[in-house]
Amino acid sequence: MARAFTPKVVTANALLEGDAVWLTEDNRWTRHIHEAELITDEAHGDLRLLEAQARVDEIAGAYLADAKSGENGPEPTHFRETFRTRGPSNYHHGKQAG
Repeated sequence: MARAFTPKVVTANALLEGDAVWLTEDNRWTRHIHEAELITDEAHGDLRLLEAQARVDEIAGAYLADAKSGENGPEPTHFRETFRTRGPSNYHHGKQAG
């Protein structure tokens, strides 16, 4: 039996900076998951992922990540995605410096 589709967001890494980015409903890449489009339909999710993967001049490694609806927008449901919202971890810079 197939598992039920759970809400997702399209995420990737910005090609030049390497930051985690999320796809918004109006086709922008944002560095804030709460601005991302929360996808609740599997077919729509597949389409949005294909559209994102075609943007090879902007991002790398696009995939669908589990998310849930939160008070201010989508929130991660897995520790990996929570970790990605905090910025690169290889040294103290970017979002981690603040």
